[in-house]
Amino acid sequence: MDGPPPLRASDLTVRYGERVAVDRLSFTVRPGEIYGLLGSNGAGKTSTIKSVVGLVRPDGGEVLVFGRDVRRDGLLVKSQVGYVPETSLLYDALTPREFLEFVASVRRLDPAAANERTHSYVAAFRLEAEFEEPILTLSNGTRQKVLLIAALLHQPPLLVLDEPLNSLDPRSVRIMKDLLRRYVAAGDRGILFSTHTMEVAERLCHRVGILDHGVLRGEGTLEALRRKVAAGDATLEEVFLRLTEEGEGVRAAVDSLGASG
Repeated sequence: MDGPPPLRASDLTVRYGERVAVDRLSFTVRPGEIYGLLGSNGAGKTSTIKSVVGLVRPDGGEVLVFGRDVRRDGLLVKSQVGYVPETSLLYDALTPREFLEFVASVRRLDPAAANERTHSYVAAFRLEAEFEEPILTLSNGTRQKVLLIAALLHQPPLLVLDEPLNSLDPRSVRIMKDLLRRYVAAGDRGILFSTHTMEVAERLCHRVGILDHGVLRGEGTLEALRRKVAAGDATLEEVFLRLTEEGEGVRAAVDSLGASG
């Protein structure tokens, strides 16, 4: 497709004091693509995502959303992004209905259209019984569904999802996976999808980037990554362990536990 891609990061660097969380990271989310950002705890995934949505100011590099700089055009960029954080950020005193009405007003959506869309999502996720209950009383899985609906409500051209399937029941996980595939099927939208779950990334993402201590160790389709590590039938988990050089450490840890048992 013509025009800039949904997301392009170039030499992105994030530091916290002396610690480098993201080290000159470059990647692109193409139109029609679900791009998986994979890494162990502390690899730099959440720092990268917070830079993309404007919650962390990078120490270097550039992040462009449909060609717009996140720092210079922050309000415009935010209007084009739907974001689900790793940690739930909700107003506990509100009900899901009140919270989603607030989101719709902030997004300046037509009230009737927003209400219809909201109720479609509520029905799909079976939230009718919790829709008028205070968010404070809801389970983690139900809260996550509310966050997902809030991110999708304005039908943004870029979705940025940090561990979006956390706490969801199997039915809702399947709905989300099918919904995300359909979301990019038209070819003009993009999704940045961070997850620890290799099986989900392997089945859902068109391409993945593997982060290790803030450095991109490998990027591409599963087939391309298999070629990179010379493993023709390896799973994404096996490829990940080879690229991050954690395979030997995993085996040593398991052997030590076996010996202690």
